[in-house]
Amino acid sequence: MTAAAPPGNDPASALPRVVISVALALCVMSAVSLLVSALSGQWILDSHGLGIPTDFANVYAAGRLAIEGQPALAYDWDAHKQVQTLVLGQNFDGYFGWHYPPPFLFVAALLAKLPYTVAFAGWVVLTFVPYLLVTRALVGHRLGWLFACAFPAVLTNAMIGQNGLLTAALIGGTLVALPKRPIVAGICLGLLTYKPQYGLLFPLVLIAGRQWTAFLSAAVTALLLAAASWLAFGSETWLAFFHWLPRASEAFLSDGYAEFGKMQSVLSLVRFAGGGDSLAFAMQWSVAIAAAVAVVMVWRSRAAYEIKAAALATGALLTTPYLYLYDLAVLAVPMALLLRIGIATGFLHYELPALGCAIALLVSFPFIVAPVGLGATLIVAALIAGRLRAGQFDAAALVVART
Repeated sequence: MTAAAPPGNDPASALPRVVISVALALCVMSAVSLLVSALSGQWILDSHGLGIPTDFANVYAAGRLAIEGQPALAYDWDAHKQVQTLVLGQNFDGYFGWHYPPPFLFVAALLAKLPYTVAFAGWVVLTFVPYLLVTRALVGHRLGWLFACAFPAVLTNAMIGQNGLLTAALIGGTLVALPKRPIVAGICLGLLTYKPQYGLLFPLVLIAGRQWTAFLSAAVTALLLAAASWLAFGSETWLAFFHWLPRASEAFLSDGYAEFGKMQSVLSLVRFAGGGDSLAFAMQWSVAIAAAVAVVMVWRSRAAYEIKAAALATGALLTTPYLYLYDLAVLAVPMALLLRIGIATGFLHYELPALGCAIALLVSFPFIVAPVGLGATLIVAALIAGRLRAGQFDAAALVVART
């Protein structure tokens, strides 16, 4: 069943050379792609020196509005679009929506104080560093550096200036800190409220695991952030957030404003395949409920902490209907934990090929533009179930916080 490392040798020797070679190749491909894009006017600025329309434009424009004393207008589609065109120096089709809760305006305002190019590149670096450190801690081995850099969603986030790496760092940081530093874990989880759709399972799990310190720390952090944003940006900003949220939900989840092929959830797969709105939501919530029940059961079991953490991170992706490829940086968290277990105890015979298939699906997205990320997530979920079937129940065998 396993391919354990020979006694006395580096546990990483259980990894075939082809795995290391593929990871290195992915790193080189990402670095070269980013460099070529920058030199050819396809990253941040085009060949005429104008801003390229990408997701980062909505962050920078929202920050501009906050600095100018009009933060509530960040949620107004028309007003926000006008500022985006001013920021980029050109008009463009479509609209990059701002749907984040008001606390994230603090980040946007700080970035908007910098020149656009500096803010964009700086944001990529500032989100990559904690993601890199957390992924290394999750793998528990120096190969974690390589895995973190090779993960396909890194390039996706870097190209469009998205925040998927930050989301992965906060979820991973929560799971790394939870066994030994519950207050730190709660702070990470409280900061994750900038994307509340990924925190749906965490309260259930913290209650199931009786992690009251982390629960309280997360609640206090979230409340302090909300209060600070209310004091800084006013009640009208929170009212605007709640006023425009239903329109954003309808536009993206029901009307396919950004194309269902670009989304990576169960809902998007049903709509991409031609299913109706009602069927898509029914399937999405059915899977979400099943995932919630499964994750809570795992957390109440004697499973190793790594398995519990991997199940929670994977479940967080399966429960949300609003999921894009850049968000699948979060999938690096459970994959890193599976690598940790495999390096320490030996890989099940099917694990490395399956992980390779999941990576290949993520890499294939630009070529087929379909919900392939959901397939990758389901593969990881199946691998976690496989570890449970294989008897990964020794909760003392591995502890993330020790590394």
